[in-house]
Amino acid sequence: MQPPRFWHRPPGLLSTLLTPLGAIYAAGTARRLAKGSPVKLGVPVICVGNINAGGTGKTPTVIALVQRLQGMGHNPHIVSRGYGGTIGHVVQVDERTHDAAMVGDEPLLLAAFAPTWVSHDRAEGAQLALQSGADVIILDDGFQNPSLHKDLSLVVVDAARGFGNGKVLPAGPLREPVVTGLSRADLLLSIGPEKAQSHFLATWSQPPCPHLTGRLVPLQTGMDWQGSRVLAFAGIGHPQKFFATVKDLGAEIVKSEALEDHQPLSQSLMLRLENEAMLLGAQLVTTEKDATRLPDEFRAKVLSVPVRLEINDWSALDVALTNLF
Repeated sequence: MQPPRFWHRPPGLLSTLLTPLGAIYAAGTARRLAKGSPVKLGVPVICVGNINAGGTGKTPTVIALVQRLQGMGHNPHIVSRGYGGTIGHVVQVDERTHDAAMVGDEPLLLAAFAPTWVSHDRAEGAQLALQSGADVIILDDGFQNPSLHKDLSLVVVDAARGFGNGKVLPAGPLREPVVTGLSRADLLLSIGPEKAQSHFLATWSQPPCPHLTGRLVPLQTGMDWQGSRVLAFAGIGHPQKFFATVKDLGAEIVKSEALEDHQPLSQSLMLRLENEAMLLGAQLVTTEKDATRLPDEFRAKVLSVPVRLEINDWSALDVALTNLF
């Protein structure tokens, strides 16, 4: 389900009417965190989370952190809830035997970069990662989950959308109030182009923790997109960002299809998209994450556009990482 439009507009009548429910939701989050008994491991735990519901860029942030830590000589493991997956027990993701329906699309993608564990009980998953040789755990999401002690918490936000109307679910897009959430964060990372970053700071002012900025950049694969006719589809938190990326590469988007976040790419859906692309003389294109959910027979028919996070200044994060060990 795409988020309601009023979440990203100045507060109006509907968000005002829903504000009391938002207060109840925020109180429930605060109560859950206060009653938690976080397990402390013998290795650092880094949480990559958000205050917003939905996608903010956590997956590319986790990938960037993994590569940074590996470059420092560490052996990071990733622990994820495996949103959308059907496996009900703790498992290390294996790309040869698991698919997105079993473990979720994000863990399947992340497993290509570091050992990745899917566990509804984050502490149990982290302990198994520790037993398997991890010297640092990266918690994919879980900023509002109290089961595991976090040595470093990095909150990620989309610079263009910011914190929406600043209200808590269902009155707005937030899991908890901005001030409350950022008071627990060690670092804030806003992701977006320079214009969006300027808008973010103008709207939300200087955060109470060190603020990093970054942007998502298409990975150079040797593909020449200039003038290519494409039918682009995406089932991520903000599909329009992907469509803008494809357009910036020089492709001509003859049709774009915004799917729900994590939407299954069923046989019937893919056949429809394939037929539409053929009629339009276009190539099917999707995100790297969506590509993990493609039916096997469509993997050779759909091109993906991988993106990577480029952080403008790593210094504050490098200091924080160094201090963990």
